[in-house]
Amino acid sequence: MSSSTLLLVVFLLLFAGLLAGSESALTSLSRLIIEELVEAKPRYKKRFDKFVENPARYLNVLLLVRKSCELTATALVATAFIDGADNYGLALTQAIVLMVAISYVIVGVGPRTLGKQHAPKWSKGAITIAYFLSQVLGPLTNLLIRIGNAITPGKGFKSGPFSTEAEFRDLVDQASESGFVEESEREMIHSVFDLGETMVRELMIPRTEMVWIESGKNLRQALSLALRSGFTRIPVISENLDNVVGIAYVKDLAKRVHENRDAEQGENVEDHLRKATFIPETKTAAELLKQMQRDQIHMAVVVDEYGGTAGLITIEDILEEIVGEIADEYDDDETDEIEWLTDSKARISARLHVEDFAEKFETQFTDEEIEDVDSIGGLLAKQLGRVPIPGSTITVPGWKLTAERPAGRRHRIATVLVEKIAEASQISDQL
Repeated sequence: MSSSTLLLVVFLLLFAGLLAGSESALTSLSRLIIEELVEAKPRYKKRFDKFVENPARYLNVLLLVRKSCELTATALVATAFIDGADNYGLALTQAIVLMVAISYVIVGVGPRTLGKQHAPKWSKGAITIAYFLSQVLGPLTNLLIRIGNAITPGKGFKSGPFSTEAEFRDLVDQASESGFVEESEREMIHSVFDLGETMVRELMIPRTEMVWIESGKNLRQALSLALRSGFTRIPVISENLDNVVGIAYVKDLAKRVHENRDAEQGENVEDHLRKATFIPETKTAAELLKQMQRDQIHMAVVVDEYGGTAGLITIEDILEEIVGEIADEYDDDETDEIEWLTDSKARISARLHVEDFAEKFETQFTDEEIEDVDSIGGLLAKQLGRVPIPGSTITVPGWKLTAERPAGRRHRIATVLVEKIAEASQISDQL
């Protein structure tokens, strides 16, 4: 290899390393750091503003020039090794191994590490280089990206695939593995991105689990339902569940009863409604969260493609998707499946399977009674025709079942009180 070729290879590798460090430094900058840099050095304001506005333009051109330098250096070294070599394959292999090792250290590891460690200092020169190269090679970069998108199956990326959500997710994962980000924080960040792809129907409370009240009920009945269920906002329906006429707020009902005791039984829920918000089940959780924040609402009724009520969603349902399950302050440890209180009374888990219940309590169910039902909680809901709340009671042959303790933010029944009755009777229900 001639001295001029060697100097050119060294220059190309050093310049590629400089570009790699510049790319690393620029991607490490937060907007707060950029603001501090611009405040200290106002002459960089225009360049940094353009970078913040469209970072892909600058990062893509840095990538293009860096790859060009590395490939050119590799080609020069390979040519020098092959010239005059007796064994073409061995010479080519040696050139490739040498350049991979040198590129990894000089371009891959060293400059990138320095760029991240000294991002504020490095970025001043980096933004200058990136700005100049983007002016000269920007159109070429855009053309190559369009060609790449044209020959690649799928829609492609307008600004190229080099600065994407996937890369950011990977950075978060690496930060978590290095201990800079807690595992819970990593999961929260990923969950925020997932909100944009999560449909409301995946998070909503389905209609079969909704607690509601008829518009003709009086305020006393509504307050009783609210206290027993634990909910402070209850949908109000007219003819059926597909016709939600509004939302009853417990604070509105309690205020009215406090001001006028006669209103407790003399006025109906329909006289004290707030407007219900209806949203399609195909709306994304991210869009709904923005809407709830903008309109200051905490609950929305989810409707299906035919306009029927599909379920209910609250702002807490969306937040739980980000931060995880929000436990109720009254929740305690899970109850054993069966806890005998006396010889004729027991407390059971609402998740106890109906067949296990029948075996333990020596009773029987018909196929019709337990059709589409797996748990005791499901049996309660089926026989009642609505979501069981504390105090809801049904009877099965030889036993009376009373919904007892709700658990979790959605106040699902956690335990059921089972009491022996003198005579077996057909399953009947009452609320």
